[in-house]
Parts: sequence; C-alpha cells; structure tokens
Amino acid sequence: MTERTPFFLVNQDATLVELQPSAPINEDELQELIARYPGLISGSGSTLLLIQREHGIPDGEGSPDRWSIDHVFVTRDGIPVLVEVKHSGDTRPRREVVAQMLDYAANGVAYWPSGTFAVRFESYCRSGKRNDRNSDPSELLASFLGPEADPAAFWSLVDTNLQAGNVSLV
Repeated sequence: MTERTPFFLVNQDATLVELQPSAPINEDELQELIARYPGLISGSGSTLLLIQREHGIPDGEGSPDRWSIDHVFVTRDGIPVLVEVKHSGDTRPRREVVAQMLDYAANGVAYWPSGTFAVRFESYCRSGKRNDRNSDPSELLASFLGPEADPAAFWSLVDTNLQAGNVSLV
C-alpha cells in the first residue's frame, strides 16, 4: 500500500480539516464534475467554456449524428477541446479507447459545419442542462471572453481552428 501525503482545508477559524480521497461513483458523475469544474482537466490554468455535453458527431457530410463525445469545450484562444471520459472500471483496452477518441476527433473536424459550436453553445445554454446560475449565452460568453471581446470574431476563430484540425483531445 502506498502512503499518501494528506491534504488539508484551512477553515476561516484556522482549524484544519483533512480531506479524504474519493472517486466518482460512475462515469456520469465524473462527467458532471468535469462539466461543472473544467479546471479539473484544463491544466496550465487555461480557462474552458463548456459548449455542450454529449455533443453529436456525424460520420459523413450532411449525415445525422452517429456518435457523441462526452464534452466539447473551447479555450479563450478559440481552440476546441474534445473530452471523452472513462471511469477507471472501464475494462476496454486503452488502445480501443484512444482509437474511439481519434475517430470522434477525425469525424468532428471533417463533418462539423462552420458555426456548429456557436449554435450548440446557445442551444445548450437555453436547454436548462447547464448547471450555471446564469444560462444566458450572451452573458456567459461575455463573462468568459471579457467585455472588450467580439463574439463573432471569437466564433470565427473557433471555426478556423476546427477546420484546420487545431483541436485538443483529453
């Protein structure tokens, strides 16, 4: 058994509470945590904007969605971040899971039309499935980008990155 370094939370009254490690119960719970707290996966302090959970992916030009990826985020630099979550109990070989992710990315890059992320973001915000207090897409985007940013230029940058295959896979 490996020994772990304990983590503590310092309360306002300067008392300590030792935090105990725990894992999500299932894959859906893990997905929900990532959707609520994208900092869990962002690394390097990069901020992520959730576009949609269970974002559909077609397998041909003009085809209906065949698969769905667990999360689609974008960075402030307009780089799409595709996230596929697997619980540690998933018994499939890692190669199969990596191949699945590569299939999703290749088909998304090839067949998501321009404007997909902007439309899906707005639709997802209005669906009530986001767990934000605020679900107004314009306000969420302005908060994410900053008051001086141009939303149309941002979505254009997202489309440019997507069409160039400039995406991150997690």
